[in-house]
Amino acid sequence: MNKKKQIIFDLFFLMYNNTEWEVKMNQEKFGKLIKELRKKHHLTQKQLAEKYHVTYQAVSKWETGKNMPDTSLIKQISEDFHITLEDLYNGEISRSKKRKHLLIISMVFILVSILLLIILLHHQKDMNFQFKTLTANCENFNISGNISYNHSKTAIYITNIQYCGEENQEEYETIECILYETNQTTDRKINSYQYTGTSPIKLEDFLKEVTISIDNYEKSCKEFQNETLFLAIHATKKDQKKITYKIPLNLESCPIETNATKS
Repeated sequence: MNKKKQIIFDLFFLMYNNTEWEVKMNQEKFGKLIKELRKKHHLTQKQLAEKYHVTYQAVSKWETGKNMPDTSLIKQISEDFHITLEDLYNGEISRSKKRKHLLIISMVFILVSILLLIILLHHQKDMNFQFKTLTANCENFNISGNISYNHSKTAIYITNIQYCGEENQEEYETIECILYETNQTTDRKINSYQYTGTSPIKLEDFLKEVTISIDNYEKSCKEFQNETLFLAIHATKKDQKKITYKIPLNLESCPIETNATKS
């Protein structure tokens, strides 16, 4: 009979010791997880203590497995750090959750990589400019200019306009050079250069000053057709008589013969 009592006593003793060891082990794992979560969120022991209205010594005891927070605090920690109570009590994040977390990180990495690749390709495409020249070789004017463009931006630059018609010593009170785009029914003003001096000026002297530059023209050069761009020079004489020169422009890709007309 005494032998049976001893066996029962030994069984209870082993069960008690195993339970105590398991609780101690889980407390240590709990503490390590708390420390891991704290560092992951860049918190000091003092900051974590202030968050839950405890002392930093209490937090230190949690992390070393010497003590555990109240049940209400454990629930709050679970909500704040987005971790289940089960994982928190077990002291480790479940494998399925880790796999899900790694999958999300992998998907984000792939999406960011694709986005960066698209941006890089777009940037390279933006930098791939093509160039065409603008000319107007005719009886009255020689003009040189160019169009540089890619899929999203077009720039137009016109300079070195020379009058090569009959000698013209006429002086003008006002004079303006305008770049137009035409679509057969309407003429759209793109840019202009106007004489701002107070004394009369000759046409040849005015043209030496003219530079027309457009950095962000909305239309790409690929859409231009023959004679869709032209220059118009409007001048007013001292007797207030007006004179206009219309000068069609040629693109390098579609050379045509044009003549400047005077009206």
